[in-house]
Amino acid sequence: MLIGLTWAYLAFGQVPVIAGILYGIKPAVTAIVVQAAWRIGKRALHNAALWAIAAAAFVAIFALHLPFPLIVLGAAALGFIGGRIAPDRFKAGGGHGGIKSGGAPCLIDDDAIVPHAVYRTARLVTVLVIGLALWASVWLALLATIGSDNPITRMATFFSGAALLTFGGAYAVLPYVFESAVNQFRWLSAGQMIDGLALGETTPGPLIMIVAFVGFVGGWQTDALASALGPGHLLASAILAACVATWFTFLPSFVFILAGGPLVEATRNNLRLTAPLTGITAAVVGVILNLALFFAFHVLWPQGYPQTFEWPAALIGAAALIALLRYGLSVPKLIGLCALAGMAIEFARH
Repeated sequence: MLIGLTWAYLAFGQVPVIAGILYGIKPAVTAIVVQAAWRIGKRALHNAALWAIAAAAFVAIFALHLPFPLIVLGAAALGFIGGRIAPDRFKAGGGHGGIKSGGAPCLIDDDAIVPHAVYRTARLVTVLVIGLALWASVWLALLATIGSDNPITRMATFFSGAALLTFGGAYAVLPYVFESAVNQFRWLSAGQMIDGLALGETTPGPLIMIVAFVGFVGGWQTDALASALGPGHLLASAILAACVATWFTFLPSFVFILAGGPLVEATRNNLRLTAPLTGITAAVVGVILNLALFFAFHVLWPQGYPQTFEWPAALIGAAALIALLRYGLSVPKLIGLCALAGMAIEFARH
C-alpha cells in the first residue's frame, strides 16, 4: 500500500518521468485486460448458454449502461433457472486435477479434507460477529468524528458495498467503482482513474488496491478533513481516505473467505448453489471485455472522440497484446518494456 500511495502522490503531482511511464503502461494494461477476458472465457464458457449470458452481460453494461449489481443478480438468476432446466450446461468446471482426474498428484486436491475448511456453524457465526464488529467500530468512529456527509465516510459506505460485489475479481468490479467514483461522487476525474488503473498493474499485490489510489486522490481533491481540522490538510485527508477505502474494501473480502470458504466446500456438489455462480462467472467475461473497450477508448482518445487519436499508444497496445497472447510474455516484463517505450515517446515529444 505504501508503494501504491507513493506512486499516487508522484502521479498526482505530474512528475514528467511518471507521465512517460504511464503513457506506456496504459495501453499495456488494456492488453492485459483483454488477455484476462480471453483466459477466463476459455475456462468458463463451455457451451452456447454460457456464451449467451456473457454476451448479454456485455450488452447490458456497454449499451444499456445497467449497473454491475443488477447484472450480477440477473446472471445468478439465469444460472439458477438454467441449473434446473439444463443442469449439464451449468455444472461447475475446472478443479485441481489429481490422480483421479488423470493429472499430476496435488499437495491438496479436490478430494482432500482440510481441517480449516470443514464447515461449523459456531465458527461461521464467530467470524461474522467479529467481522461486523470491526466494520461497525471504524464506521461509527468516522460518523462520530467527521459526520455522514464527509467524503471519507461516504467512501467507507460505498467501498463496503462494492466489496460485496467482487464476483470475478478486480477487473469485473472496477467499472462499477469507476462509474461511482468519477460520475456520481466526483472524487477524481476519468483521466486520473485511468492513471490509477495503470498504476495498479505496477505495484505488488492485487489490482483492487487501486481503491487506495481512488481514496488518496479523492481525499486530496475534496480536502476531506477541512470540516474537522480546517482547510489545507490535503495530505492528511488523502492518506486517511486511502486507508479507509482499503480497510472497507478488504475487510468484507476476508470475512467472505474465512466464513464462506468452508460453506462453499460443504456445498461444492450442490448444483442449486453452484449453478448461479457459474452464471455469474460467464457474465463476468462480458463485463471484463467492456472494461477493456472502455479502457482502450480513454487511452486512444484521451481528450475524447473525435479528438487526436494516439497512434503511439495504439502501437504499444497492439504489440503488448501480441506479446501476451502469441508469445506468452510475462506481465512484469511487459510492463517494464512498455514503460520504457512510453518514456522514450514522452522525451521525443519534448
